[in-house]
Amino acid sequence: MAPNVINHVKELRIARGWTQEQLAHAAGVSRQSINAIERDRYVPSLELALTFASIFACSTDEIFQLEKNA
Repeated sequence: MAPNVINHVKELRIARGWTQEQLAHAAGVSRQSINAIERDRYVPSLELALTFASIFACSTDEIFQLEKNA
């Protein structure tokens, strides 16, 4: 069974005071893609994860983590 990916995209976006539309524009994706990522319905590609890291000026590890199984 593959581990789940936990992300902090929504928290980082809100901390910046951005809408989903603003983040989507900055990342070059649709607002629907941002919504799907924030709702854990879509795991972004490595390229998009690196784009988020650049936008939020942090490491990908600060945005995405593998869920630890107990």
